[in-house]
Amino acid sequence: MMRTSPDPRAYIDDRGPFDLIGDIHGCFDELAVLLETLGYDRRDVHDWHNPEGRRPVFLGDLVDRGPDSPGVLRTVHATVTAGRGYCVVGNHDDKFRRWLAGRDVKITHGIEETIEQMAAEPDAFHRDMADFIDSLPHHLILDEGALIVAHAGVTADMHGEDTRRVRTFAMYGEVTGERDHHGLPVRRDWARNYAGEPTVVHGHVAEPHVRERNNVLCIDTGCVFGGHLTALRWPERDLVQVEAHNTWFHSPRWSAAES
Repeated sequence: MMRTSPDPRAYIDDRGPFDLIGDIHGCFDELAVLLETLGYDRRDVHDWHNPEGRRPVFLGDLVDRGPDSPGVLRTVHATVTAGRGYCVVGNHDDKFRRWLAGRDVKITHGIEETIEQMAAEPDAFHRDMADFIDSLPHHLILDEGALIVAHAGVTADMHGEDTRRVRTFAMYGEVTGERDHHGLPVRRDWARNYAGEPTVVHGHVAEPHVRERNNVLCIDTGCVFGGHLTALRWPERDLVQVEAHNTWFHSPRWSAAES
């Protein structure tokens, strides 16, 4: 029998209500508009409060490709460290963390924009963000187990576990190891086999519309590609979206999905 390792960071004693926010990718202005639309009050540039006590839950991929990754990081960091919201780590965040730590990473897929933006930031901010990203869980269990949040998702047998397999899946989803004709990783729709009772909400797979299948919702609607930044209100399951202010990054996969 495979030994499992429970992850205490995954279990959050909080029933909500929540506002689950999909992949931001440095789109700070769109994030600000979305938070305002959701009813959050802005006390300064990065300090947001909800008068009704709702908590934002950020689905990862805070950085890369967009125009202001430091601004997004400051907002999410302020929210999480003040205990007013939650965040899971995305694959782009993890790669950025490794770059901050001086690791050898490929300067591709949009991290070059983040590196350029971070050049204007003080060393203390670099260290703080490295520590912050390192502290983020790879998935969360909320609302007494009714809601599971991960950047790319988690299958029913992974809920609450902390293994390399679960961490990798939570950040990357189900990949085949192959590349498509655009040179991008081939991903399977893991939700096709999901039969778990909790609702799973994730991002990572940018599509023009929110996709729901077998009680799994993907709310990455490609803001950085010129789509929308999407929030899912929980437990209401209402969708709130704002349009991208620009096409910040071009992806052949997104172009194909729109056509």
